Order: sequence, then C-alpha cells, then structure tokens
Amino acid sequence: MNWQCLALDLRDDPALIAEYERWHRREHIWPEIVASIREAGILDMQIFRTGTRLVMLMRVSPDFDAGAKAAADAASERVQAWEALMSTFQQPLPWAAAGQKWVPMQRIFDLAECRA
Repeated sequence: MNWQCLALDLRDDPALIAEYERWHRREHIWPEIVASIREAGILDMQIFRTGTRLVMLMRVSPDFDAGAKAAADAASERVQAWEALMSTFQQPLPWAAAGQKWVPMQRIFDLAECRA
C-alpha cells in the first residue's frame, strides 16, 4: 500500500470553511463521490485542516493511477458538479500550476527508515 499526501487552501472566510466542512460530513457527501474515490483504487482518504490549509492523506492500491482517476472524474458529470461546488470554497496554493487544485506534497521524513 502506498500513501499520498496533498495540500490545498480554503478561502479565508469562516462561513465558507464551515460550509466546506459540512459538505464533507458523512450525511452530506454525495454517494457518487465516495464511489468514484473507491473505484479508483483509493483505499482510505482523510482530510485535515489547520486554518485555511487542507492536507489530504490517501492510501492507494499498488495499481492506483492518478491519470486514470483524473480522466474518470473528467468524464463524470456528477464528479464535475462536485468539483465546481468545492471550487467555491477552495483556492490554489501560491505555487500551484495553473488549474491545479490539490498539490502533491513531498515526504521528507519516514520514521520507519530510522530503525536501528
């Protein structure tokens, strides 16, 4: 199993942040979104927030293909509607490429590598 870590910012507006969090509660997230995540080979996903910064941890299967996930998302009207809704709350990181939302983070430390 592989872990991936990505970051994104939210707009600096407490009401928008609260609404973003509301959409991510179990009773509000669209079932099609959860299905698209699982169908792509994402085994676990968690999103954490501090201030306006979001960090997403994904545990993915060995055959996970981010490009295939992006293509499937682009072909899904429901996923595109979700992404449009979420864009009202999100803003790209200052160093993100044009059109990029979630930016992959680089691992710089792994405790498992420090075993004696």
